[in-house]
Amino acid sequence: MNIEEVKTKAREFVSQYLNNEEVDPDVDLFATAMVNSLFAMQLVLFVEKEFGMAVENEDLDYENFKSVNAIGAFVCRKLGLTAAA
Repeated sequence: MNIEEVKTKAREFVSQYLNNEEVDPDVDLFATAMVNSLFAMQLVLFVEKEFGMAVENEDLDYENFKSVNAIGAFVCRKLGLTAAA
């Protein structure tokens, strides 16, 4: 798995939440009010289940979950995957 695969899965999850609306991978999901705090919890659970990893308290940083690209980078860092596509 690489960052592009991670971002694709994250984009699909976010899009599904937004009634299949396409989402720019750099858009700040929370600042634009596209999603809310309940979605943040769903997003954390999705990341844990989809990528088989634990999101620790210190990982619960806005910067790790604010956009599709941020999620991709976070998951790759946690799993020790190369960020290159």
